[in-house]
Amino acid sequence: MARFTLSCLSLALFLTTLVETTTALQLPWSTPRTQVDSLPSQSFTQWMANYARAYEHASDQESRLKIFEDNARFIDSVNAEKRPFKLKANMFADRTKDELRFLRMGFRPPINASNFSSAFMHEYDNVSVPQSLDWREKGAVTPVKDQGFTCGSCWAFGAVAAVESITQIRTGKLVSLSEQELVDCVNTTRSQGCKGGFKEDGFQSIVDNCGLSTEAEYPYRGVSRTCNTEEPSTWVAKIKGYRYIPPNNENALLKAVANHPVAVSIDAGSKAFGFYSEGVFTGECGTNLDHEVLIVGYGITEDGLKYWLVKNSWSTEWGERGYIRMQRDVAAPEGICGIAMAASYPIA
Repeated sequence: MARFTLSCLSLALFLTTLVETTTALQLPWSTPRTQVDSLPSQSFTQWMANYARAYEHASDQESRLKIFEDNARFIDSVNAEKRPFKLKANMFADRTKDELRFLRMGFRPPINASNFSSAFMHEYDNVSVPQSLDWREKGAVTPVKDQGFTCGSCWAFGAVAAVESITQIRTGKLVSLSEQELVDCVNTTRSQGCKGGFKEDGFQSIVDNCGLSTEAEYPYRGVSRTCNTEEPSTWVAKIKGYRYIPPNNENALLKAVANHPVAVSIDAGSKAFGFYSEGVFTGECGTNLDHEVLIVGYGITEDGLKYWLVKNSWSTEWGERGYIRMQRDVAAPEGICGIAMAASYPIA
């Protein structure tokens, strides 16, 4: 039984409720924004202008203002604690905690230990692990992308990002690949386009189809469509398979990342994670895995705080230009936000 994580389920369902109160539902992080952390209503007005947000009725705007003010108080209270990370009123600032979690709702079945063979440990028996590593500096990471507001496709973005990186490491060529092809063409009982899915199903689809199209050939639309079965002019990325990393083992995860970026599942449903702005995230979060991201490196701060460098798919408007640094080597074996629970990578 393959281990898997259902990620970002029901983004589209959430939009149905939000559209009743919002008339300008374009991607709210499509242009550069300024930070708004204070409480007065004029701050909310400025935030609305910054994010091109408009509401159909005055009552809708009033209710969203109250939510905004509640979130701003939360942001201010966390920032006042002088933690190693900061929050800001980003594109999620007019939503409740339940709405934030709904954006990333998912399901995690029991882990089957038989998935984790000795092949992984043998592959990295004699790995040299440097103190810090950033695969972006080695040219193995494509720019941050944006999965959009209406499609629960983080599973496809996680899979594709990992394949883009391993392809560059093996061939020296960094090419942006098609998430939309996976969204349209992977249709299993557990992966259904914008309704959510599993990165491993994405890997398997690339194996079964002998490659993946480029983003230019099969561009992202942010909706589930009929699979385009026309073969592209050139297959630019092929993989032989994929491998799981033993769960709840940050040391094993570190050895893998020292060799290539790794796709991981995390619990991204907390308010602190949603409003993350900068620094090393040490905030409260659980292990209800609901989101797929890519670890592209690791490091240690001047204060000695170890971290994972993680690429998200919420555009460069979120976090540190689309990235988050998450605390590494925590006391819990599953890692912060469950980052060590469900990790895998493609084999090229």
